[in-house]
Amino acid sequence: MNAQDRSVTPVNAPEGWTRSSWRERTALQQPQYPDAAALDGVLKELQQLPPLVTSWEVLALRKQLAEAEAGKRFVLQGGDCAESFSDCESGLISNRLKVLLQMSLVLVHGLRLPVVRIGRFAGQYAKPRSTDTEERDGVILPSYRGDFINQPEFTPEARIPDPRRMVKGHARSALTMNFVRALIDGGFADLHHPEYWDLGWLAKSPLAEEYQKMVAGIGDAVRFMETVTGAPIDNLNRIDFYTSHEALLLPYEESLTRQVPRQWGWFNLSTHFPWIGMRTAQLDGAHTEYFRGIRNPIGIKLGPSVTPDQALRLSEVLNPQNEAGRLVYIHRMGAGKVADKLSPLLEAMKREGRRCMWMCDPMHGNTETASNGYKTRRFDNIRAEVEQSFDAHAAAGTRLGGMHLELTGENVTECMGGARDLLEADLVRDYRTTVDPRLNYEQSLEIAMLIVRKQSQLAQPSAF
Repeated sequence: MNAQDRSVTPVNAPEGWTRSSWRERTALQQPQYPDAAALDGVLKELQQLPPLVTSWEVLALRKQLAEAEAGKRFVLQGGDCAESFSDCESGLISNRLKVLLQMSLVLVHGLRLPVVRIGRFAGQYAKPRSTDTEERDGVILPSYRGDFINQPEFTPEARIPDPRRMVKGHARSALTMNFVRALIDGGFADLHHPEYWDLGWLAKSPLAEEYQKMVAGIGDAVRFMETVTGAPIDNLNRIDFYTSHEALLLPYEESLTRQVPRQWGWFNLSTHFPWIGMRTAQLDGAHTEYFRGIRNPIGIKLGPSVTPDQALRLSEVLNPQNEAGRLVYIHRMGAGKVADKLSPLLEAMKREGRRCMWMCDPMHGNTETASNGYKTRRFDNIRAEVEQSFDAHAAAGTRLGGMHLELTGENVTECMGGARDLLEADLVRDYRTTVDPRLNYEQSLEIAMLIVRKQSQLAQPSAF
């Protein structure tokens, strides 16, 4: 008897839902595999592989997201736009973890709230594309859809969707998760020593002095508390850390959707926090159908084209019991549209009493192509969307509970502006992304400081 045969009987599953009922709906952004038998064999293999996360971790995150919804926590979600198999390397992983720890340190210190840390990695291997094909010099090939599916090289062989890549992606996700867990359990995130998280840039950064004062202040506070209590504060030695990815490739997600002993229902055990992208969030689509049946907390990207009615109807389908911590709306409007487009969504959800945790993604609505052909984002636009999002929530009487960022722990030059005022000419110096431009470690820290300053401004009593 295999693990699937021993699974418990589902309780309270949504009516008409199975983990494969999405196949009866229109599934967008899915690759066309040339060998159906090979695909079937891979999916059966994946169903027997161990899960990447546990149900109790998923439920713990859901509880923390409910607390963030209530204003008791702040959520920081960040990582690569699209992981590549070649990036499954210890230095890149540890630097990515470091920058998220540095940002969360700034947020904890400035917001006086616990921070929920969610990495956008260990499974972010599939990406939606605007077109199914790509043309270069008159040659047309299938688009690169992420390492889960095909390869970025512009050759016919590389662009053929290969189901075996899902097994490779599962293995690299497991290696990434294992290394992150080992680092955290080994004291990598110990608040007694935040200076260990430095990425070697502090001596040269315009933000260095402010950050160093913050680190020193936290160290002094920890030592003071331990002196007063006469004992070490052990829970500062480690943190909770969760993973997330866009659950785009539905055959893979179905294969990692499991039942577990002593829990009702189904869990996506490929990640703690899956989300649906804007291109696949149709009310009657396959992704919405799949997501309505899993017990994970789930995210939905909301772009400027989403209407209040659509937001309400999605919340009714995906969170029918109107539970706290179940649904996260991640708005990504763009700096030029957020002021007008976000407020009606906030007001509609509040008016109807629909629960969700709101996050801001200031990256995806601000992508442009520079005159030299590089895909980029302007830091000033990212900053503007962050600030305008806080203002919109303050005006609506709702709460912005988190930030969703594409970032890296490397010294890349992919987004213009920031503390060093990177220019268009700087993009060529260290541009590494295969899909979307990311904030580098310095720009990421600057965003964290911006969030703190903006919250502090909103908390100040009015002079009138």
